Amino acid sequence: MSWGYYREFFRPSRPRRATGGIKAKSTRGGFGTTWWGKRWVEVLESFNIGARLDRGKRYARSGQVLKIDIASGKVLAKVQGSMSEPYSVVIEVKRIAAKDWDRAVKALAEQAIFAAKLLAGEMPADVEKVFADISLSLFPERIQDLTTECSCPDWSNPCKHIAAVYYLIAEEFDRNPFLLFRMRGLDRDDLVTKLAAVPPQESNDPVEFASEMLPYAKPLRAPETIRPLPSEPKAEPLPADPAAFWCDPKLPEDFFGPVEPPPVHAALLKRLGGFPFWRGVRPLEQLLAPIYERASARGMAVFLGETKPI
Repeated sequence: MSWGYYREFFRPSRPRRATGGIKAKSTRGGFGTTWWGKRWVEVLESFNIGARLDRGKRYARSGQVLKIDIASGKVLAKVQGSMSEPYSVVIEVKRIAAKDWDRAVKALAEQAIFAAKLLAGEMPADVEKVFADISLSLFPERIQDLTTECSCPDWSNPCKHIAAVYYLIAEEFDRNPFLLFRMRGLDRDDLVTKLAAVPPQESNDPVEFASEMLPYAKPLRAPETIRPLPSEPKAEPLPADPAAFWCDPKLPEDFFGPVEPPPVHAALLKRLGGFPFWRGVRPLEQLLAPIYERASARGMAVFLGETKPI
């Protein structure tokens, strides 16, 4: 086989340009900004597949990954390569057995600060140590814990398409670290249910316990800010005069109560958190927050009669 034939046959393929793909937030350097995102990449690179992982960085940053679905023990993705049809990627993650999850939940519940953070939707930074103390690993321990498959013709595994999905998963862990629990076999809702079912542990030091739990306690409102519940309206007979029945009744001046703009715009959007595998250049919250603010101001203007509704 001549060198020219070899070069032509094995010429590196160029991916077709994808539209509407998932673009990584990272434009250079490493992936992941939180400890769990960085830890995911660190674990993968410890399996000595770093050179093959590097091939996926360009795919992750250019938006070649079109879709990612994370389920219990499995990740399904579509990645646009050089063919007209996107490649199918399957990543199977070894799930933690149910009995081991019960042990892990019990260990987490025994430490009030861990249980409080998890129930409040926050992932403790040292949660991995709790798993290690009971001889479990939250992250995959070896390459055999990951089974990967791609429909592309590349014989290397992981190929660049699988690697691109790996990197985007790391960034998704930054947004929602509980996806790691789902990948290992326990959804967040099931975790919360299991934690809530564990009887509370008695603290040896009540002062220390109270100081740890204080940041996760719901703030109490001042008595003067608590508004009384509205009383049930008294039933009144309908007017006998038809003209009086069909006319607009005069509403009391305080019918609507105090009306003022919300103190925090897009509160529900912020509570929901980042959009999973967001495809835009800017975060969804940044794009919609100004719209919420303008809508609030216009709503107040319409209510006060300063402008007409659209």
